[in-house]
Amino acid sequence: MEFVIKISQFLLSLSLLIVLHELGHFIPAKLFKTRVEKFYLFFDVKFSLFKKKIGETVYGIGWLPLGGYVKISGMIDESMDKEQMAQPPQPWEFRTKPAWQRLIIMLGGVTVNFILAIIIYIGMSYFYGDKFLPNNNVKDGLLIESTVANNAGLRTGDKIIAVDGQEIENYSEISEKVLFGKEITIARNGQTSTVTLPEDFLAQLIDSKEKSFINLRMPFLVAEVPDSSFNKSSGLLKGDIITGLNSTKTKYADELIPLLETYKGQQVQASVLRDNNEVTLPLTINEKGKLGIVYATGATPETLEKIGYYQFETKNYSFFEAIPVGFVKTKDKLASYIKQVKAIFTPSTGAYKGVGGFKAIYDIFPTTWSWQYFWGITAFLSIMLGFLNLLPIPALDGGHVMFLLYEMISGRKPGDKFLEYAQLVGFIILIALVLFANGNDIFKAIFN
Repeated sequence: MEFVIKISQFLLSLSLLIVLHELGHFIPAKLFKTRVEKFYLFFDVKFSLFKKKIGETVYGIGWLPLGGYVKISGMIDESMDKEQMAQPPQPWEFRTKPAWQRLIIMLGGVTVNFILAIIIYIGMSYFYGDKFLPNNNVKDGLLIESTVANNAGLRTGDKIIAVDGQEIENYSEISEKVLFGKEITIARNGQTSTVTLPEDFLAQLIDSKEKSFINLRMPFLVAEVPDSSFNKSSGLLKGDIITGLNSTKTKYADELIPLLETYKGQQVQASVLRDNNEVTLPLTINEKGKLGIVYATGATPETLEKIGYYQFETKNYSFFEAIPVGFVKTKDKLASYIKQVKAIFTPSTGAYKGVGGFKAIYDIFPTTWSWQYFWGITAFLSIMLGFLNLLPIPALDGGHVMFLLYEMISGRKPGDKFLEYAQLVGFIILIALVLFANGNDIFKAIFN
């Protein structure tokens, strides 16, 4: 069932983005009286799952879910229709339109992508508001269990104040800024210092295969006491928080777990927080330093607030207040993604090792259906699709835009033969990038 939910969200999001992106080309093409021969969701290699001709356009669904396309008459694109290009130009063809009209047609797809992201973020801000944890409310520092981060100089309990001189306001910003940062300003034991990360920090994290990086410090919250547990009759209940052993008090799980090692093979008196009241229960710790129970590695903001560990803040917006928020969120996400792409194309960072394909996109969708998560992911993917399509690679929208700008500036239109060869080269580059990204997915699935 989890697979069905994830794949449904993945396909719905992908289909929505493809259709709207292609509409961004289709609508201005029709406005400028340019013939559109095909409008396809997914690729129809050899055959289509569905197709129907309405007017001069064939609308269809292909079987290969790697994208979609509109085929515009008189345009050198991935179809490489040389026969049509060999015919005399016709007034309804793309190639006979003024350069400014062709530029608008080519920019239509990415324009829709960015507008879609803005609209989604406006809607999410209006309907859901923003619930966040101010960085100042992380009083006792962070949980940093990554050996790579530890080797770089970061420790559990550190408060990350700024990255590259930019102050951190929200906890949610920390991981991403550290991943792509260089100098981390921390507070430790009342003293402020700077940790300089190695250039290949991201590559080291990827190679380490450690899932944990930077997290909130969590209480030792009991998730389950199995019937087979040797502490089944201790009185310990689901939802209890263990806050100490014998005379030693602890607040977080990262403090309690090492303490269990100290008392392994013994019976202890455990301090337990239950419904905001403290009780004492006898617990047995086995020879391996375990309690024989399941504890939660995370907790909801509501739970953490209820037990007084963290104080979250919620900001609600009216519809008109949500409009500028949508623009700001889109700008920030775009800037963040550009930073990631820059790191990927800088070999010394090793960020290219973390590049993923369709499997990586599928994995970011949750296993339970949540419209809030769905729209948030779709907005980010729309920004990603828009930016990638703007890259000046022939066969992408950005490649066509590059040649059109050259034509508008120089007054000379590139020859059809040159454009055909450029399209072929661009197509080869795209195939290589797709194979690399999805190959990374396969490699990680096998060896991680």
